[in-house]
Amino acid sequence: MAIWHGERKRKKSGGKTRPHRRKKRKYELGRLPTLTKIGQTILKKIRTKGGGLKLKLYSAEYANVFDPKTKKAKKVKIIDVIENPANPHFSRRKIITKGSIIQTELGKAKVISRPGQHGVVNAVLIEGS
Repeated sequence: MAIWHGERKRKKSGGKTRPHRRKKRKYELGRLPTLTKIGQTILKKIRTKGGGLKLKLYSAEYANVFDPKTKKAKKVKIIDVIENPANPHFSRRKIITKGSIIQTELGKAKVISRPGQHGVVNAVLIEGS
């Protein structure tokens, strides 16, 4: 079944909304979540509406970690996913999303990019080793 990003069925007040069309449109369709994992880097390019490109990162081996003390960024290896506030099951399944805390070679870092949308894992160091 398709993921549909059309109008809602109910109003904030609880009343039903009247549909303004009978059929769903192709441009209202969504895609399945990417669920980026730790592993050898797998990146796919997807054409978006308007002819643009969206990079989807299915698995990542490295992250660009910014150190606020030295004001420098470094490409380091991702070791583990410690915590993921988006979903408690994501940390068990080692899924990286925006806001997740990852263990890197430099220490703990918080992911600030959206790997499934941007195609890269950018993070800020929160605890150095």
